[in-house]
Amino acid sequence: MRFQDLLAYKKSFSLAMRIFEITKTFPKEETYSLTDQIRRSSRSVPVTIAESYRKRIYPKHFHSKLTDSDGENSETLVWLDFAFACKYISETILQELTSESIEIGKLINYMILNPEKFGVKNSG
Repeated sequence: MRFQDLLAYKKSFSLAMRIFEITKTFPKEETYSLTDQIRRSSRSVPVTIAESYRKRIYPKHFHSKLTDSDGENSETLVWLDFAFACKYISETILQELTSESIEIGKLINYMILNPEKFGVKNSG
């Protein structure tokens, strides 16, 4: 299996691309702040999932990278809250993106709790 085949990767990549498209409408003054930050955190989710999968022969690294990915996913939620509070996105868009992010968090958590299903060998 390739990391691109992981459901958590597919969904997080899709969310990052959706956020990229939505942030194109953000004001220019947000380019180096909110726009940049939300793009970076959302893109970091699939990137660190890929890294975790490549490091699956090292159980602690697998767990650590997935924890990082989950943290980036949570950071993205905070930036979405800011985007909504600044009136750059509607409540409907906020709810849709939040729902996708929560689902991604559950998939990451599943990977953390079930490492053997992703090729991680028990170190015991």
